[in-house]
Amino acid sequence: MNTRKIGTTEIDASVVALGAWAIGGGTWWGESDDELSIRAIHAAFDAGINFIDTAPVYGFGRSEEVVGKAIQGQRDKWVIATKCGLWWDDETGKIYFTLDGKNVRRTLKPEIIRLEVERSLKRLGTDYIDLYQTHWPSLDPVNEPIASTMECLLQLKTEGKIRAIGASNVDIPLMKQYQAIGALDSIQPRYSMLDRRIEAEILPYCLANGISVLAYSPLEQGLLTGRVGMDFEVKPGEARGGIPWFKPENRRKVIHMLAGWQDLTPKYGCTLSQLVIAWTVAQPGITFALCGARKPEHSIENAKGGDIELETADIQRMRTDVEALGSPE
Repeated sequence: MNTRKIGTTEIDASVVALGAWAIGGGTWWGESDDELSIRAIHAAFDAGINFIDTAPVYGFGRSEEVVGKAIQGQRDKWVIATKCGLWWDDETGKIYFTLDGKNVRRTLKPEIIRLEVERSLKRLGTDYIDLYQTHWPSLDPVNEPIASTMECLLQLKTEGKIRAIGASNVDIPLMKQYQAIGALDSIQPRYSMLDRRIEAEILPYCLANGISVLAYSPLEQGLLTGRVGMDFEVKPGEARGGIPWFKPENRRKVIHMLAGWQDLTPKYGCTLSQLVIAWTVAQPGITFALCGARKPEHSIENAKGGDIELETADIQRMRTDVEALGSPE
C-alpha cells in the first residue's frame, strides 16, 4: 500500500483510508453488525490500510466505540482520525439537523471541544488521536472565532492528546483563518470524479500550502463501484437520497460511462471501484481517498486501489469521460 505524509507532519498514512461513517449505522445507513464491522477493520489492516476516519456523530458514538474495539492491542499500528464540532448534549451552538430524535448542533467552542476530545479518547480506548478535525464550521449567528478554536486545538496538541490538526468542509477564507494561528495539516472535503468542485481553487491552494486533502465519498456511496444498477432503490432517509447522481436519468449516464472502461479493468487486473480509487488518488492535490466499508470483502477490495499506478493516458481518458457527463440534472 502506498503511503503519504499528513500535511507537514511525519505521520505516514495509507493513501486509501477506511471511512467509518456507515459503521455507525442508524437512519442514514440502516442496521450495522458491529462484529462484522470489526472484521472489516481487521481485513483493511491486513490489506495494507493503516488509516481510519471516524467521528462522534457517526451513530452517536457507536462508530468510535467499534473502532476502539477493533484497534485494541494494536493502537500504535494505526493512524486514527476523528472529529469535533457536531454536538447534541445541550443547546450550545445552532441546530444543523435532527436525527434519531437528537438535535445536532454545530459548535466549535473551546469548552465543547475539550469535552468532545475526552469522550472520543475514551470511546477509542486511546490516549491520543493522530488527526483531529473540525467537522463543520460554526453557523451564524453563533459563529465562534476560528482563532479561539485553533488555539484550543494547538493546546491539545501541546498536551499530546492530538498529533495533527485538520478541518472538514472548509473554504479558502476559513483555511486562512486557521493558518493565521497555526499549522493546518489537512482538510476533508467531498470529492469524486462526479463532484470535482474543489479542483478550481481549493486543491491548488492546498498544494501550494502543504495541506493534505482527505477526499470523502470518492465512490459516491457505491455508485462508482459498478454494482449499482438501474433497479437499485434509495430508501427514504438514506444519505444517498441527497445525491443527484442517484436519480435514474443521471444514474443511467454513469452506468454507461463505467461500462466504457471494461478494457481498463483487465489491463490493471482490478475491479471498477479499484480503478476509480486509483484515479482519485492520482489527481493533483488529492492525498488520501476515504472509502467506507463494513464488510471484510469491501475493505480488501478498496485497499488494492491504493496499489495501482495508472498510466497518464488512461488517467486523462477517464477524466475526459467524466467531464463529458456534465452536471447532474
